[in-house]
Amino acid sequence: MQERSLRVLEFYKIRKMLVSHAASVAGKERCEALVPISDIEKIRLWQEETEEAAAMVARTGTQPIGAFDDIENQVSRAKVGSILSPKDLLDCARTMQISRSVRRLLVSEKEEDTASPRIVTLARALMPMRDLEEEIFGAIISEEEIADNASPALASIRRKIRSCNDRIRDRLNSYLHNSAMAKYLQDTLITMRQGRYVLPVRAEYRSMVSGIVHDQSSSGATLFIEPMAIVEINNELRGLMSEEQVEIEKILATFTESISGVANAILENQRILAELDFIFAKGALAREMRAVPPKINDNGYINIKRGRHPLIDPDKVVPSDLWIGQDFTTLVITGPNTGGKTVTLKTVGLFTLMMQAGLQVPAMLGTELCVFDDVFADIGDEQSIEQSLSTFSSHMVNIVDILQKVTPCSLALFDELGAGTDPTEGAALAMSILDKLLSVKARTLATTHYSELKAYALTHKGVENASVEFNVETLRPTYRLSIGIPGKSNAFEISRKLGLSEEIITAAKEWLSGEQIRFEDVITTAEMHRQSAERERQLAEEAHNETVRLRDQAEKERKNLEEQREKLLKQAREDARRVLHNAQAQAESIIKDLKKAEHAGGKEVLEAKHKLQEELDKNVDPIVAAEKIDDGKPLTAVSLGQTVRIPSLDLTGTVLALPNKNGEVQLQVGLMKMKQPLSLLRAVTGSDPQKKKEKITKREMTMVNRSVALELDVRGQLPEEAIDNVDKYLDDCMMAGMSEVSIVHGKGTGVLRNEIQAHLRRHPHVAEFRLGHYGEGEAGVTVVTLK
Repeated sequence: MQERSLRVLEFYKIRKMLVSHAASVAGKERCEALVPISDIEKIRLWQEETEEAAAMVARTGTQPIGAFDDIENQVSRAKVGSILSPKDLLDCARTMQISRSVRRLLVSEKEEDTASPRIVTLARALMPMRDLEEEIFGAIISEEEIADNASPALASIRRKIRSCNDRIRDRLNSYLHNSAMAKYLQDTLITMRQGRYVLPVRAEYRSMVSGIVHDQSSSGATLFIEPMAIVEINNELRGLMSEEQVEIEKILATFTESISGVANAILENQRILAELDFIFAKGALAREMRAVPPKINDNGYINIKRGRHPLIDPDKVVPSDLWIGQDFTTLVITGPNTGGKTVTLKTVGLFTLMMQAGLQVPAMLGTELCVFDDVFADIGDEQSIEQSLSTFSSHMVNIVDILQKVTPCSLALFDELGAGTDPTEGAALAMSILDKLLSVKARTLATTHYSELKAYALTHKGVENASVEFNVETLRPTYRLSIGIPGKSNAFEISRKLGLSEEIITAAKEWLSGEQIRFEDVITTAEMHRQSAERERQLAEEAHNETVRLRDQAEKERKNLEEQREKLLKQAREDARRVLHNAQAQAESIIKDLKKAEHAGGKEVLEAKHKLQEELDKNVDPIVAAEKIDDGKPLTAVSLGQTVRIPSLDLTGTVLALPNKNGEVQLQVGLMKMKQPLSLLRAVTGSDPQKKKEKITKREMTMVNRSVALELDVRGQLPEEAIDNVDKYLDDCMMAGMSEVSIVHGKGTGVLRNEIQAHLRRHPHVAEFRLGHYGEGEAGVTVVTLK
């Protein structure tokens, strides 16, 4: 890839963002070395790894790779026989520990099928070295301290050292606690000089203390003397300390030899950890950008859906759609300055570079990008005083280089093609350059202000116009890209808004040819129609989304009702089983009593029989009631006025209408109207009408107690469906004792409102109704006063 293209398209800034997500030095170095490639199979592999990492980060909420040191230098020194320091060995052990924990985290021995096959394959290659790792951690406490148990010899030496220290301190303490000796000492403390224990003795009493002088204070008033009584013990201590250092060197040499023996495996582990760190950094960057994996092709087709430039604030960037490569291979983008033309070029180029580097792009799913052998970009002003190059010359030098290297598999991006010189000559050059690129069949995007290029795109096959919108009223760009319509620079309108006199603007228009004016008028009319169509499309999309929302809401409510029905049926069955079980238990108890009474005879037998009869009479009604939930056969036909039973609700009702095409029967149940499937209805068995009435009343009161909303929303419903829902709602409101409610039907064409109001005029519960006032919904709401 061209280094200049990577720079002007700001790929290096994306790479810097990637580096910030890597945890280790080796991982950051791997990120910093990332460049786009042209091998489509390798790109697909990289993209799959990035998607696996992004999915894993999304599942776990964290990146599994932690920071680890680069130990290549330490391992290399171990291989040539150089003894490693405790710090070096600890660094190696920590890398072993991280390798083992990462392998355990990413590789599940129980799961053969995994959602992250490439990452798991890498993790499986990590070689655990737990024994060596634990030996090092057990022997080396810190970078400066070796544990006593690092070897038996070291433990023995340190026991002797402690013994010598104790003996020396005992001897010196005897000096300190000797009253005759105390007057010779500068202070009652034991100190060390040159690695030997000494006493601080006043200089004037030097001859009174037999021993070796090792040091004196800066004033000369104090001499640090090693008493002769401890010289031999001190010598012994120094010898032991030398033995200790020799033993430590042996321990470090042993560990270094162990590291050398597995040096290749350790370096391979570090390479795999760095690669995993790099892959998870790509996944974390994708999550941060809300990016998606693009579809990849090598046929020159680009289709960006709702693409967002990754370096612009996500809250401010305007997504855009762009496609090229099927019906046309060259796209000419026009429009006012600061309208987003250059950002569009950079977005296409940067998306291509990111995709070819294995990074995901911030766009919608379905975005498709092409793998190019090179990406050329002539964007920005690179005039050079040293080389005596003007703006036009610097652009032309770059364009000449592009035309020499471009191929059918290249992407070429030009910002303000032909600018910086005479407009007529610049436009002619621009069209000639586009002709050359069109004949090569390279994918080309160019921005311009030249009207000649707009006409060129309209008259040449394989070339298409595009424009960025500009709001003349607010003098601000909307940054929306429209393909198929050339843009206007809007110089006259902007100047008028900024206060330029109408006289000057009119005079300026006279300098334009009639053909130019007609061309601009055609563009204006086309743009007006396009914006109108876009608004209509947005309104249609909003209406569709609202319809889908209402449908989903209705489906959710239907499922809730079905679940409640099943719950009621289940509870009823459980109640029936419980009642039957109790009755059986009581019957068995009475039978036992009856058998006992048979032996007594006479009066006791008669009393037992009466008791049995009473208990059976007491239990038979609940058993029958419980079993009636599912008893009887479904009705196959009903007649108007017929009384039927609804087992699922434990209610009875009167048939108001015969089954409709869906097999639903309209019923009057108390004060309510409802519809029930014919298959759920049963014939009414002989029962006490008064008890049935009490049961219905109790159920009605229970339903009344439920909260009833103050308004009913029937927007999006057919008139027949809406009227049925209005009837049910008004029944509930009457039973709840409500006086005024609202029905939300929306404004629309007024058909639904008229049907509902016509129904309300003859409704028995309605006293009056009116349209909503300001703040109540106006013509979109009907306020109903109940009787």
